[in-house]
Amino acid sequence: MNNLFSFAKIFEINKNFFIFLLLIFITGIFTLYSAAGGNFSPWATKQILYFIYFLPISVIIILVDINIWYKLSYIIYFGALLLVIFVEFSGHTAMGATRWIKVAGGVSLQPSETMKLALVIGLARYFSGKNIQEIQKNKNIVIPLLMILTPAVLVLKQPDLGTAFILISIGTAILFLVGVQWWKFVICGILFVSVLPFAWKYALHDYQRKRIEVFLNPESDPLGSGYNITQSKIAIGSGGFLGKGYLKGTQSQLAFLPEKQTDFIFTTYTEETGFVGGIFIIGLYLMLSAFSFWLAFKSKYSFGRIIIAGVGFIMFFHVFVNIGMVMGILPVVGVPLPLFSYGGTITVISFLSFSFLLNADLYKDVEIKNRNLFKLDMPMNL
Repeated sequence: MNNLFSFAKIFEINKNFFIFLLLIFITGIFTLYSAAGGNFSPWATKQILYFIYFLPISVIIILVDINIWYKLSYIIYFGALLLVIFVEFSGHTAMGATRWIKVAGGVSLQPSETMKLALVIGLARYFSGKNIQEIQKNKNIVIPLLMILTPAVLVLKQPDLGTAFILISIGTAILFLVGVQWWKFVICGILFVSVLPFAWKYALHDYQRKRIEVFLNPESDPLGSGYNITQSKIAIGSGGFLGKGYLKGTQSQLAFLPEKQTDFIFTTYTEETGFVGGIFIIGLYLMLSAFSFWLAFKSKYSFGRIIIAGVGFIMFFHVFVNIGMVMGILPVVGVPLPLFSYGGTITVISFLSFSFLLNADLYKDVEIKNRNLFKLDMPMNL
């Protein structure tokens, strides 16, 4: 293409995918309203404002020629990595973890969330144009492994076990997608299991070990580390088949459930809507994931295909870990639910991630023509 972007393409955006996104987001807004006791303030209002403020940016990301994002992909990756490194030196500490950077006006940014999208874009750039024979050479796996493990280790030190796990999961899924041989995953799996005793003793913090112990036996500390998951199970179970009704959840409304607007928002939702409501929202997420992988399959070129699938992996792993966590089938690791949980960084990055997905789908038939990283010579056509 010869243009930076074309506004006329706005009518070609995949409307069905966008409708799925809005359905999940709007359901989340109603849940935040309920979590605040029937109030838009403080959570629902801010969540809506995040959407309004960043909608124009999302539209621009969607419409920009995918060649531009190809050329900027390494810059995006290393920019996000520098932010993660910056946390090591000047990060803001809250709730016992140093994961945030203070921005002007009291706003905080969590760089580890931006790293997920940046990792997908960076890996898409690396594998773009490589054939299966090149990908399967051992020397060509070293760089992507470093791209995955470097931010994962830095995030683990913050400490943020959940995000580190998701980064590794996204990277592994993309390596599998591009055709890395299965036996290499087996070897990595064996190495991973072999270092678990060392990681348990030296890499994990005391509270992380406690969370895993409580996951295996929640009744061991019902008023301490096991409190959140115990209350979450009570709330989900008490919702029954049809739920207690909107604004009538006792565990959330009476403040028994901590973090009811963030990590445990699915619990808040299912207490009021029951099994039926839970299946509805899980079904929406599953359909969105399936839609993502179908769009990836339709993409003609590898750069866009990996971005679409990678964003789908981000959402899938987030949903899997969050819902598994609040139901007690996974340890509590502090992973929010995309487009549903309250939070500026996670909401903004979710919308930006889906914007890149829609961009890759919009330009699915466009070939990367100029692989010069810094030659951004496409004229603006308004």
